[in-house]
Amino acid sequence: MSKTSGLKPGQAAPASGQYRIQGPRGGNGPERTVVRNEPLPPTPKPNSTYKLVDRTKTK
Repeated sequence: MSKTSGLKPGQAAPASGQYRIQGPRGGNGPERTVVRNEPLPPTPKPNSTYKLVDRTKTK
């Protein structure tokens, strides 16, 4: 498991990029774009988490 999986809503994003919502039973949901150090948005269902799936490629 990587450091960027299992992030809770409201937690600061460790990196800029696309974060996928993961349901409480492991199902995948839509993606959200989040900027580094900004809080992750609320999820539509309780006990869902975020996982970084596509880091922003900037220099």
